[in-house]
Amino acid sequence: MSFVDLYSSGEHRRNLAHFSSIASLAAIDGEVNPQEKVLLDRFARKLDITDTEYAEVLSSDNKYPINPPTTSEERLERLYDLFRIVFADHGIDEEEMILINKYAIGLGYSSETAAKLIKRSVEIFGGRLDFEDYLYLVKK
Repeated sequence: MSFVDLYSSGEHRRNLAHFSSIASLAAIDGEVNPQEKVLLDRFARKLDITDTEYAEVLSSDNKYPINPPTTSEERLERLYDLFRIVFADHGIDEEEMILINKYAIGLGYSSETAAKLIKRSVEIFGGRLDFEDYLYLVKK
C-alpha cells in the first residue's frame, strides 16, 4: 500500500466520521425529514461516502468518533455543515443544541468558546443579525 493510499484512507475515515456526526444530528429530532435528507445526500457526495456506508450510518448506532480537524478554518467548516443540517427545518431544538455543543467540544473548542460560537451561529442561521454584522457581511 502506498503512502497516498494511507493518506486518502485516513482522510476518508475522517470524512465518514464527520458524515456520521451530521447524520446523527439530522436524526436527533426523530426521523430525517426530506430537507435534511437532501442535505445528507449532498454531504455524502461531497465527502465521498459510498451507498453502503450511507446506509450503515443511517441504520446503526454512531460508531465513528469525532476526529477534530487540524486547522481553525476546517473546524469552523465542520460546525457550519452541522448548522446547515440543523436549520434545514428552519429551527433548532434543545436536543440539537446539546449535540452541537458536544460536537463543538469534540472538535477541540473549550466549553466557553463552543458556547460563544454556537450562540453566534444560531443568531446568524436564525436570521437574527444585528445591523453591524449585516453591514460587515454585505461589505465583505
